[in-house]
Amino acid sequence: FTEMPTDNFVESSFWNFDALFQPQQHPARDQHDTFFLQVGFGGEWCPPHLTLLLLCYLFPPQEKFSPVKYFSIDRVFRNESLDATHLAEFHQVEGVVADRGLTLGHLMGILRQFFSKMGISQLRFKPAYNPYTEPSMEVFSYHEGLKKWVEVGNSGVFRP
Repeated sequence: FTEMPTDNFVESSFWNFDALFQPQQHPARDQHDTFFLQVGFGGEWCPPHLTLLLLCYLFPPQEKFSPVKYFSIDRVFRNESLDATHLAEFHQVEGVVADRGLTLGHLMGILRQFFSKMGISQLRFKPAYNPYTEPSMEVFSYHEGLKKWVEVGNSGVFRP
């Protein structure tokens, strides 16, 4: 895996939402879910996720396809009510593997291997909706302290 550059804490609506097929009426665009900054005549957003980095890094497309593996770890921001499983600022790990012939089973295997290296072995995968991936899954792990399953990740297969 190659690390993608990070530390961009303000990004345009295009990269945060439009490039990811996020509909104009999607709740994530609501100022109550995302930190919005008014800059000049346009709007800027504190990134609510790192998926936009993948698009920025993969754009423009290569003339000839070659397999890639990228990752990043950085802070993201959400206008959330704080509780044991939600914070307004947290670190997110983002990754992409691009190759021919990959399946959802490959993605699940990568996620199991990733979480096992962090000592997390009890995982459940649940189908989910992301406007930019299909199929999509939420990843849950059992939290001994909270005595319940908590979401530890979200994933999916990018549209070709």
